[in-house]
Amino acid sequence: MATFRQRALDVAAMHGNGRYYAEEGPVSNYFGRNVLDLDKMRGYMSQQAYEAVLASVKYGAKLDRSVSNEIASGMKAWAIEMGATHYTHLFQPLTDSTAEKHEAFISFKDGKAFEKFNGSALVQQEPDASSFPNGGLRNTFEARGYSAWDPSSPVFVMDGTLCIPSVFVSYTGEALDTKAPNLKSLHALSEAATSVASLFDENVKSVKVNLGVEQEYFLVDESLYNARPDLMMTGRTVIGHTSAKDQQLEDHYFGAIPTRVSSFMKDFETEAYKLGILLQTRHNEVAPNQFECAPVFCEATKAIDQNMMLMIIMQKVAEKHHLKVIFHEKPFDGVNGSGKHCNWSITTDTGVNLLSPGKTPTKNLQFLSFYSSVLRAVHRHHYLLMASVATLSNSYRLGGNEAPPAVMSVFSGSTLYGVFQTIMNMKDVKESVDSRQESIKIVNSIPEIFPDNTDRNRTSPFAFTGNRFEFRAVGSSQNVATAVCVVNSIVAESLREFRAYVDALEAAGEDRSSAVMAVVRRFITESRDIMFEGNGYSKEWEAEAEARGLRAVKNVPDAYEVYNEPSTVEMFAKLGVLAPNEVKARFEILNETYVKKLQIEARIIGDICLSHVIPAAVRYQNILIENVKGIKEIFADDYVRYCSSELETLKKISQFINDISADVELLVEARKKANRIEDIAERAKVYSHSVKDMMDKVRESADNLEMLIDNEMWPLPKYRELLFF
Repeated sequence: MATFRQRALDVAAMHGNGRYYAEEGPVSNYFGRNVLDLDKMRGYMSQQAYEAVLASVKYGAKLDRSVSNEIASGMKAWAIEMGATHYTHLFQPLTDSTAEKHEAFISFKDGKAFEKFNGSALVQQEPDASSFPNGGLRNTFEARGYSAWDPSSPVFVMDGTLCIPSVFVSYTGEALDTKAPNLKSLHALSEAATSVASLFDENVKSVKVNLGVEQEYFLVDESLYNARPDLMMTGRTVIGHTSAKDQQLEDHYFGAIPTRVSSFMKDFETEAYKLGILLQTRHNEVAPNQFECAPVFCEATKAIDQNMMLMIIMQKVAEKHHLKVIFHEKPFDGVNGSGKHCNWSITTDTGVNLLSPGKTPTKNLQFLSFYSSVLRAVHRHHYLLMASVATLSNSYRLGGNEAPPAVMSVFSGSTLYGVFQTIMNMKDVKESVDSRQESIKIVNSIPEIFPDNTDRNRTSPFAFTGNRFEFRAVGSSQNVATAVCVVNSIVAESLREFRAYVDALEAAGEDRSSAVMAVVRRFITESRDIMFEGNGYSKEWEAEAEARGLRAVKNVPDAYEVYNEPSTVEMFAKLGVLAPNEVKARFEILNETYVKKLQIEARIIGDICLSHVIPAAVRYQNILIENVKGIKEIFADDYVRYCSSELETLKKISQFINDISADVELLVEARKKANRIEDIAERAKVYSHSVKDMMDKVRESADNLEMLIDNEMWPLPKYRELLFF
């Protein structure tokens, strides 16, 4: 009888290639079709209602509830025209995913049905707050929570449902999601950045964050995926020996996209375009069956929401193609994992990128002001920044020679680094110094600074790439809102201090240019330890980083302790981003999530080994035993000479079976012991050490068995099949 693995391979072989979401004509004909943008709104509501929405979107004005009924009526009319029958407040709980509760437009009165959607339903919905991670902010008997419309992100129709991007807060107002704190961080950054930008241009009234999110992922045939309980339950293979061929020939990166994959990409791009997601690139990534797509940058809130929508679209479209999208950061051992690089920049309402070097002294002084403030922010809160991307799944990727190191550094490029060295070596901000390009007076004649054309340094977790920073350490499965919220917050704090220092120097009699340059020099000098231009993978940098006082994330639960540090709590509180109890709640949730995910992994590796691996090993062991018995009958006392290899294999199989059985039992006991620890942070630390280490030991034995057992008898799809089939 065929094994489950063989049946899965047979089914996979029948999966063909095809298109399911093809549209006629150019993309411009249907781009944004399923989005109710500001232009479409004009046709569905009065001028007064439209202007209320416009003011909320453009300037953050509070939406007047007096016009909410009219806005809701216009949305309903458009949504019904688009085939929608339901609406939902789409929110982002603290699960790195989205949540939705669908309500029908249909209502009844006097035995008659009619469509209803009023302003109160638009503005607010009431999901069960206790059913999501809340860190103690909500008790079971205090189940009420509210999802409230975020007008800065447009509504859209997907699968017959009007989706309303929303925040999610408790009955008493605490944030239970990632969106609400991020919106607050954007506001704090805008205020702080506007204050500094006004030193150079009084016309600047606001500053926005632009974000471009690169999404990496793996594709696996659904039949093979379903034949792997570990992939189904955890998103990664908890056992599996590396394939003879993987990425060592470096032939997959930017290679020709397979036909089946290309069809899938075209289909999800079509659906993404309908939702206004401007995908620009697609290509093969480094590992086999690993790919990447990336949109054009846009405002941060919209970019985050669109990334979450894109992940949903990709999963839905993949089903049509009998594929499974894997967003886990490290689904396969021995090959590159997946990240989600965040390209972060800040732009004024006058259209100036504040991180773009200019051709005039004033523009370059402005650029240096903002760049040095980012440096100071990253240096001061480098551990918090790394903790913001520290998850169980991302921990399997970070720190290896395939991903950013587990210690933070900033890569500036040789041109900028040279400028910074010059500034730091100045004895006086007014002295004449020799730049690499010309003799200059640093204040009165700031040199033209060119975007660096050197290597981007892919080993840097936070690299400057000409007019933006690329935060490379974010995990592919994560909601980037958390990481972006931290970046926004720490930079806002730094910019506030920058302006305060400049004001103090001006009050003491310094002219503005000298005052600004003095603060730039101070910030760069104080942050010099975070700047590194070399190989972040090297052992030398690891030692040097430690000597510089840079803290590496060596253990995820240990990294979470930064949320309890006074500097973190105070920073979030003074910016109005997170209250102390909200920070504490996130600390609890992070540890709780870490424990639960590791629990699932530990249970599934035990289940696979006891229910799949060992039975297969015993069956093959019995075949070898019968073979040895037959040889002994024929050759009598000389049989050992003829079956020495079989006997050696039998010994190895028996040893690995015994090792797995014993280690799984120890693994269960380690879980039980850890589960008795009441403090969730301490429990997470014990899980990280004892449980995780024991899982590695079990895996080693299972992977060794895979290389010994008859290929036809191995029960699970192998790496060569998952990655190359």
